[in-house]
Amino acid sequence: MMLKKYLTALTMAIALSCGSHDKPVGNAGRLDSIAREYVTLGLSIGRFDSDFVDAYYGPDSLRPSITDSSRFPKEKFLKDIAGLKRSLSEFPADGTNDTLARRAVWLSAQLTAFERRIHVFSGTLVPFDSESKELFDAVAPVYDEKHFQDLIARLDGLLPGKGPVPERYQQLASQFVIPQNKIDTVFRTAIAEARKRTLTHYTLPPGENFKLEYVHDKPWSGYNWYKGNYKSIIQINVSQPIYIERAIDLACHEGYPGHHVYNALLEKNLYRDKGWTEISLYPLFSPQSLIAEGSANYGISIAFPGNEQKEFCKNVLMPLAGLDTTLSNVYFEVLAIRSALNYARNEVARGLLDRGMSEQEAKRWLTDYCLLPDKGASDYLRFIRKYRSYVINYNYGQDIVKKYIESQGGTAAYPDKRWKLFETLLSNENKASDLLKQ
Repeated sequence: MMLKKYLTALTMAIALSCGSHDKPVGNAGRLDSIAREYVTLGLSIGRFDSDFVDAYYGPDSLRPSITDSSRFPKEKFLKDIAGLKRSLSEFPADGTNDTLARRAVWLSAQLTAFERRIHVFSGTLVPFDSESKELFDAVAPVYDEKHFQDLIARLDGLLPGKGPVPERYQQLASQFVIPQNKIDTVFRTAIAEARKRTLTHYTLPPGENFKLEYVHDKPWSGYNWYKGNYKSIIQINVSQPIYIERAIDLACHEGYPGHHVYNALLEKNLYRDKGWTEISLYPLFSPQSLIAEGSANYGISIAFPGNEQKEFCKNVLMPLAGLDTTLSNVYFEVLAIRSALNYARNEVARGLLDRGMSEQEAKRWLTDYCLLPDKGASDYLRFIRKYRSYVINYNYGQDIVKKYIESQGGTAAYPDKRWKLFETLLSNENKASDLLKQ
């Protein structure tokens, strides 16, 4: 009997000993360690490049110690990145632990973006498409000028009046500008509706909330600053005209089911529930941004499918803003075509950054094809200079997300499935090439 007990105890000890050295468990620990180094490295780069870190809600212990050095340590950062990527390459993609392999590949792509951003920050540039591939894991399609001329010709037959299409578009759009004294009311109503529709399908973390602010003189129309603990600051730029449809666009894009929901789901499902430290850092110039911007834009049509955006604007927001609804049907028909013109923004960025396009020619494209007013064109030139190839994340990112969701069966005919697929997308580490493979 004593011998049997001894052998049983010995067997259990051996099993526990083997378990403690089980390879996947050890790999998980190593990957968590690399993730912490990744976060500290990103925060260190952000001390020099103020646009590098968009959000961080991880432990203060990972923040780098403040030094007196004012010189950008480019070579040290690049060496650190290379070391982390070598360590990540050791994680086998052989099916033994698909989750670890996927995390390692995602982290490696993020680090490739770190490298490219460091070069951009220090003035070493590559062609537009090479830059976007390294930063955002995607290369947007190229369209020639005739493509946009054909779209403008379609608008010519829709817009009321006579004369150049951009002028007639501005005349129509000017009838749908939200008065300054109505902006807050309209936006809060739009956000409340977008939130209500999102909560019908998603259970968001308790305490999730946002603060709405109005700002001036920014190169963007709206921004979500995620603060962690499921809280955001949503800023709306009121220095430029805000058209009625933009209330819903920005309510969804910056809030529900866009950036605010995306960040909250990542924090809850990956950082808090799984302890994946890497997700607590959101580097702006990284593959994560294509998913963030693309999903935020696609989320508009998920929350307001078909004609629902038009109907909500016409029946709720326009009366709140005191706008005449007479031409609203024509206006939204025009907007549907105008959305396809957004790819002209990429060509302007390519032209300016790659091909020697003059500022005058860039403005012509932005007014003639993007149909921006003069101030809007000037603001967008500021955006391109600051954010460079980031512009592809809005249009091409949206198309990648749309095709992925719909290829999985998340079409308009199956709204519940579409919401579920979208939630899964927002709750995991993804990059453009992952979606394109599907």
